[in-house]
Amino acid sequence: MVYLEGVRLLQMSDDIDSLAESLLAGVPLLEKARIDALHISVAAVNGVQYLLTWNCKHIANPSMRPRIEQLCREMGYEPPVICTPQELLEIDDAT
Repeated sequence: MVYLEGVRLLQMSDDIDSLAESLLAGVPLLEKARIDALHISVAAVNGVQYLLTWNCKHIANPSMRPRIEQLCREMGYEPPVICTPQELLEIDDAT
């Protein structure tokens, strides 16, 4: 059984590390949120449209989202829509 057949693997790069460092410094995110900054950066640099997460402390935090989006754009990347699975269902119901 191959459930993920055809799903592309996201690539790591120095650009991802640079964006993650900018997020840590500019949002700001605590050092312990480094992996969260990397998740956002991987999605943004690879052009992922949605980043689903239950992590509302650092990633899907409504007070941090505008700054995350701004920093991604300042670095030349369109940020993913960051939301919880529940929020995505609400977005889908609205369309």
